[in-house]
Amino acid sequence: MSGTAKQWILHSVIFSLKHEKGSEAERKFLADGERILTSIPVVSNFRVYNQVSAKNDYDYGFAMEFASRADYEAYNEHPLHEQFVQERWESEVEKFLEIDYTKPNND
Repeated sequence: MSGTAKQWILHSVIFSLKHEKGSEAERKFLADGERILTSIPVVSNFRVYNQVSAKNDYDYGFAMEFASRADYEAYNEHPLHEQFVQERWESEVEKFLEIDYTKPNND
């Protein structure tokens, strides 16, 4: 099997919301994101973070792991992910940065 077929991926995104900090809309977005995205079977170790570094101006983070490139691609194409992006992410997220990691020599 080639390394890319079973390559582990840590998918992360840091973002800021259009909602006021501490608002019910903020709480609902973060909770709904976790609930919806963790219901996709290929997602593991999903985490929600408050971003605290003074070196950037993002506020939150989502991180999750995939066992393989195929699982990562299945997540990106999953109807629940696509629906969350279209119905919530595009209208409620002010800005974001996506970062995906693999382990060196990850076979």
